[in-house]
Amino acid sequence: MAASPSASSLRRAGNEEFRRGQYGPAAALYTRALALLEAAGEAAAEERSVLLANRAACHLKEGACRLCVADCSSALDLVPFGIKPLLRRAAAYEALERYQLAYVDYKTVLQVDCSIQAAHDGVNRMTKALLEKDGVNWRQQLPPIPTVPISAQTRWSTPSAGVPGANTPATAPQGEPDQTAAGTERARTLKEEGNELVKKGNHKKAIEKYSESLKLNQECATYTNRALCYLTLKQYKEAVQDCTEALRLDPKNVKALYRRAQALKGLKDYRSSIADIKSLLKTEPKNTAALRLLQELNRA
Repeated sequence: MAASPSASSLRRAGNEEFRRGQYGPAAALYTRALALLEAAGEAAAEERSVLLANRAACHLKEGACRLCVADCSSALDLVPFGIKPLLRRAAAYEALERYQLAYVDYKTVLQVDCSIQAAHDGVNRMTKALLEKDGVNWRQQLPPIPTVPISAQTRWSTPSAGVPGANTPATAPQGEPDQTAAGTERARTLKEEGNELVKKGNHKKAIEKYSESLKLNQECATYTNRALCYLTLKQYKEAVQDCTEALRLDPKNVKALYRRAQALKGLKDYRSSIADIKSLLKTEPKNTAALRLLQELNRA
C-alpha cells in the first residue's frame, strides 16, 4: 500500500478518536501517520503540518502544553503562518503563563485573518495580563511580532487546485476541536471567576469554580490556583495533589513547586519540601520567596 493513503487513513482514524474524546489514542494515530510521511520529506510538508497541528490539539486537551508548543512550532516550520497551529500555540503559551509569546501569536493570527474572534479575545486577555504583570510599558518588553507576507494572508482564503482541503488552516480533526473550543472557553471563564473570588477572599467558592473548570480543561494554572486556595484553608493534602497534577503537566512550574513545598511543610514533610524548593531554585536561583522558605525549612 502506498504511504500516502495509509497516512490519510491513520489521520481519519485519529480524527474519529479525537471526536470521541480519546486524545491519547488520537495522538498515537497521528504519530504513526507522521512516521509514514517522514520519508516523503518536502512533498508531504502540508500533510505533516496538519498532522502535527492535530496532535498538538490532543496535547492541549490533555494539558500537555509544552508538547503542544513543540508540535505547533514544527507545524509552522513546515507551513508558516497556519492559523490553527498559531492559535493552539498561543493557548498553550497562555496556559503556561507565557503571556508575551501568547500575545505575539494571537496578533500574528489577526494579520493572517482579522476576522478570527478567538484571536481578538486572546489579544484582549493578554493585554490585560501583561498590563497587570509588567505595567504601562509592557509593550516595550514584547518580542518582535512577525510581519505576515501577503502570500500567507491569502493562503487560507484561496482554494488550491488538486489538494482537497489543503488550504483549510491546519485542518482540524474534522468537526473538532472547533466544537470543543466552546468548552475550553467556558473553562477559562470559570477559572477567571475563581480568580475574582480569590481576590475577594472567598476561597471555598473559588475552589468550586476551579473544579468546574478542570472538568472541562486540565490546565496547569488552574491546578496551582486551586492549590493556593487549599493552602489558605490548610487543606494541605489536597494542595499537594493539585501541585503534583500541575507538575505532571509542566514539570518545572515554579508556582507548583513552591506551593507544594508550602503544603509539604504544613504536613511536616520537611525533606520533601526542601527537595521541591531546591528543584525550584535550579530554575530561578534568585527567587526570594523560595530562598526564605528554604531558610525556614532548614531551621525546622
